[in-house]
Amino acid sequence: MGHRLRLLVALGALACDVFATPSCYAAAATTDAQQWVAAWATAVQSIPDLRDPPPLYRAPEVSGRTVREIVYPTASGQTVKLRVSNAYGRTPLVIDGMALARSTGGAAVRPGTSVQLTFGGRSSVVLEPGREVESDAVKLDVRGGAAYAVSIHVRPGQTMTAWHRVANQINYVSTPGDHTLDAAPTAYVKRFTASAWITSMSVLGTSHGAIAAIGDSITDGLRSSVNANRRWPDGLARRLSGEDSRGIAVLDLGISGNRLLSDSACYGEALERRFGRDALDQAGVKAVIVLVGINDINFAAMSPRNGLDCDAPHTVVTASDIINGYRRLIDAAHRHGVRIFGATLTPAAARSTREGIRQAVNAWVRTGGAFDGVIDFDAALRDPAHMDRLRADYDSGDGIHPNDAGYAAMAGAIALGPLMSPLGRR
Repeated sequence: MGHRLRLLVALGALACDVFATPSCYAAAATTDAQQWVAAWATAVQSIPDLRDPPPLYRAPEVSGRTVREIVYPTASGQTVKLRVSNAYGRTPLVIDGMALARSTGGAAVRPGTSVQLTFGGRSSVVLEPGREVESDAVKLDVRGGAAYAVSIHVRPGQTMTAWHRVANQINYVSTPGDHTLDAAPTAYVKRFTASAWITSMSVLGTSHGAIAAIGDSITDGLRSSVNANRRWPDGLARRLSGEDSRGIAVLDLGISGNRLLSDSACYGEALERRFGRDALDQAGVKAVIVLVGINDINFAAMSPRNGLDCDAPHTVVTASDIINGYRRLIDAAHRHGVRIFGATLTPAAARSTREGIRQAVNAWVRTGGAFDGVIDFDAALRDPAHMDRLRADYDSGDGIHPNDAGYAAMAGAIALGPLMSPLGRR
C-alpha cells in the first residue's frame, strides 16, 4: 500500500473515531457519505417590549427594507439551507424575499454568487409567532471559514421583536425596497451589531458533525474584537479545521447575560429551557460544551432598578441549584445521544460568598464525573496569585470578560481528543 493510500485510510479511521456517525458502521465505500450539518448558528432572545426602550434595546427600523447579515460557516458543503425563526415574535413575520451570496466585505457581495432562497418553492413565507421554518435546499459551494451575506426583505409594517443582541458582527439595513440581489453596498445605509431571524445555516457535505458551544457572554464573545471572529468557539473552530480537510463545525449559541435557571427580559430564556431548541436540535450535533452559571450567582446581588431591570428576577442560588441544573442538561443531552462537556466557571472578582459558590460548582464539575468530560477554563484564565481574578493580560478591562488573548487561551485549553470521542467512550 502506497504512503498516500495509507494516509487516506488512516484519516478515514480517525474520522470514525472523531464522530461515530451511522456511515462509520457501513461499508468502507460509504465513509464519504454526505449528511446535513449545521455550519453556523446563533441563539435568539426577545427584545424588551417597551414604548421607549433604552438605546441598547432599540431595534433598527426594518419595515419594507432588506436586512443583510454576515455569517461565517465553520463547515463546507455544496448544498445549503437556512432556518428562519419567529421565536418570541408577537405578530406574524412576513418575508418577501431572501438571498445568499459570498461576502466581499462590508455590505458588498461578489457579483454572480447570489442565490435566491425559497420556501416550498415560493419566494415569500409567513411565520406565525413562535414558528420556525427551513428554506428549500439550494446548490452553492460553501467554504468553511469564508464570509457569506444573507439578505432578507421583509414586508412593510414588519418590526424586529427578537434578535441576537451581541453579534460582534456589523450587519446592515437598507433603504426601503427589495435589495436582496444587490451586489453593491450602496443601499445598505444602516449598521447594527445584532442579528435577527436567521438562526442556522446547514450544509450538505462530508463534515464529521457539529459541536455546540452554549452559555452566556463569555461564550458569546462579549468584548472581543468586532468583525474579527475572536470568540473562543471561533478559536476552537480554527483548531478543528486543521484536524481534517472536511472539518467539524462549531456553533456559538451563547447569549450575553444568560442564566442557567432564570429568564430575563433582556438576556433571554433560561439556558436549561432553550437547550433543546438551540443546541440539541441542530443538524449533525455530536457534542455540547456548556459554560453557564456565573450570572445565576452574581445577579442576586444586583440592585433592583426602576423601569427595565435586566437582572430581574434577582434569584438567590446555591451551588446545589446550579449542579442540579447541570444534571438536567446532562440527562437531556444523553437522551439525544449527544456528549456533553462541562466547563468550569471563570473568575469574576466576586465577593467571598459568591466566590465560594463558584468554587463549589467548579469542584463538582471537575470531580463529579457526571459530564462526559471537563474543560477547565478557570485554570486557563485565572491569576495564579489571585484565584478569584483573571490574569491581567487576559482581562478585557472589566474583571469578568476575557480579551482576544484570553479567548484564544480558552480555545487552546480544550483537549481535542476527549471532546471528539464517540458517545459512551471516556
